[in-house]
Amino acid sequence: MSFCEHCAGQRFDRAQVLRTLRAARKRLRDGPELCSAVEALDDVIQAVREMEIPHLEPLDEMGDDTVIH
Repeated sequence: MSFCEHCAGQRFDRAQVLRTLRAARKRLRDGPELCSAVEALDDVIQAVREMEIPHLEPLDEMGDDTVIH
């Protein structure tokens, strides 16, 4: 199965976000001290903000080679 460029990009972005969230969970779990839920969420939000996720624009003009996704 193949995906159009837009959908392939979304799948890559999702995988990248999940890896970042798992790393944050590990960092929080293995850290030297416990933190509150608010602190944990702040840490995770900051980790996602620091990610570089490109934005893919869908093609405006789709001719006979239309890709359905």
